[in-house]
Amino acid sequence: MFPRFSRRSTVSQACYVLIVLITTFFVAISCALLLSQAVRTAPNRSIKKNVNAVVIGAAYVIVLVLSLAFCLKRRIAVHRRLQRISKTFRTLGKNDVPDSVFLYMQQEYTRACLIAYESRPKDGIQEGWGRPGTKFAGIRFRTSLLDTVRSIDKLAHLVIPRHPPLRPHARMLHHFRFILPLLGKDEDGLTALHYYDSAIQLARHSTREPTEQEYIVGIRAAKEIETMQVLNECYLEMREGSSTDLSTLTYDEI
Repeated sequence: MFPRFSRRSTVSQACYVLIVLITTFFVAISCALLLSQAVRTAPNRSIKKNVNAVVIGAAYVIVLVLSLAFCLKRRIAVHRRLQRISKTFRTLGKNDVPDSVFLYMQQEYTRACLIAYESRPKDGIQEGWGRPGTKFAGIRFRTSLLDTVRSIDKLAHLVIPRHPPLRPHARMLHHFRFILPLLGKDEDGLTALHYYDSAIQLARHSTREPTEQEYIVGIRAAKEIETMQVLNECYLEMREGSSTDLSTLTYDEI
């Protein structure tokens, strides 16, 4: 931003100097031509005692003095206006600017506020995303569901070290078949892994985005598998059993 502004300032100053030089050149040429014409038309054909030459010279001198005075007056006026600008931040009031400028600023500010207000989402529903104002706001259902696969797989490898490696397109029912007996069944005879498998299949292969209800079912099943004391409890029990065996072995050896 600042280099661009510096280039603009340099180009503007160069153009100003060029215009001044061109104007000065043509004024000097016109003055020389008028003086030469006054000399040619004079009776004595000399610049001495030539009234026309004096008038032409005086006219150009007056124009030069008036031009310099106008430029100096303009620079002084701009400098004084800039000096009156407050160096500290303060809110502009109605008395600080002309009425037309204040009215324009007020209209633009009101327009910007209205645009910002109308741009805010109001009961907007984007397919596959959580609704604004709910606990799922900003969550993409498909990505969130697929992210749970690796965390559950990692916990399953802690419980069963020889658990098969995760394959990209493997069904969850097939991949986690060794932990299926650890899960409880509901009244329909289905485990949380069955619901989780359906949700992952939908997130992987469906052309449409998962709905909020489908996401709730899938994420609830994932949490039941991962955090509702299923794999986690088995892992803790295995650690406790290993610690007990190690303590017993050490005591017997001693």
